[in-house]
Amino acid sequence: MSMRTEPVTVNIGPHHPSTHGVFRLRVTFDGEVIVDVEPVFGYLHRGTEKLAEERTYVQFVTLTDRMDYVASMTNNQGFVLAVEKLAGITPSPRGVWLRMIAAELQRIASHLVGMGFFLQDLGAFATPLMYAMRERERILDLFEMLCGARITNSYMRPGGVFMDAPEDFWPAVNRFLDEMPGYVDEYESLISGNEIVLSRTKGVARVELDALINASISGPMLRAAGLAWDLRKKHPYEFYDRVEFDVPLAQESDNWARYIVRIQEMRESVKIVRQCVQQIEPGPIRPKEVPFLVRPPAGEVYSSIEGPKGELGYYIVSDGSIAPYRCKVRAPSYINLTLLKDMLVGWRVADMIVTFGSIDINMGEVDR
Repeated sequence: MSMRTEPVTVNIGPHHPSTHGVFRLRVTFDGEVIVDVEPVFGYLHRGTEKLAEERTYVQFVTLTDRMDYVASMTNNQGFVLAVEKLAGITPSPRGVWLRMIAAELQRIASHLVGMGFFLQDLGAFATPLMYAMRERERILDLFEMLCGARITNSYMRPGGVFMDAPEDFWPAVNRFLDEMPGYVDEYESLISGNEIVLSRTKGVARVELDALINASISGPMLRAAGLAWDLRKKHPYEFYDRVEFDVPLAQESDNWARYIVRIQEMRESVKIVRQCVQQIEPGPIRPKEVPFLVRPPAGEVYSSIEGPKGELGYYIVSDGSIAPYRCKVRAPSYINLTLLKDMLVGWRVADMIVTFGSIDINMGEVDR
């Protein structure tokens, strides 16, 4: 016998651990069942896009680090590709390979964070998250070798990167590539067959492919619904047309599918980095003719990459000066929240926490 209760509206966040930062949900419950959701965006107020107007093109690289700060390298990559396209800069081949190595290592690190906190939200207290952080620390060690920083890297520049990899980087990255597949196997042996994980994620918060497309959602969320849309394949940038990799897919479009796609993408990123290491050759990391103060001609450009969370795009307008006249970021964390209400209504409060974790957002690029 079901018992209907008086609907209750509850604020969850902005400081509740399940909200992954400063994010607030106004949720209306009938008992434990969610009947309405109002996501409230905006507490950081960083003003990143406006700050770009008062920074040179190179100075703005440091601000891209601070949007999705668990994917700084890919944020760098998206921006410098837009600047190169706008200014007509041809990057050096060695610089491109180094950028791809950094970007794919960053994809693994970002997915480790997403997976770890998703399982933490599910109730797997500490252990899976600590395992994920263990491997992420090794990637941050590699970043420290590349540029001296671990999180906010500011590594990439129009034309390439700002410094070459030291000699001890190469044996370290090869050791990581040899060992990482075994760690992914370990995650799967602990998690992917776990009865609690399966019962809490399979069939939960399913969303139709057409709805995802209409909402412009991209990345693992879209591929978890069966659509093989990956900009590295569909519109190759850098040297992605010179490496072989698969685009992992699932069909269920539920919390489980979003998890398993990210697991498989880590395996593919290991393959990409290995091929980059094999193909990179000695040479300059940045053309000498590229000035420190880049001054693109007047015009506009939109350039996008396949970030860990989906399509990351930069729209830049130049007035011919050393700073962007306007800069707008297409941040996947923001776009991917579009269907949050549709994913939550009808499920229970415990499912809400897990579902929100399955989207894998970073508030730094939501309220930028």
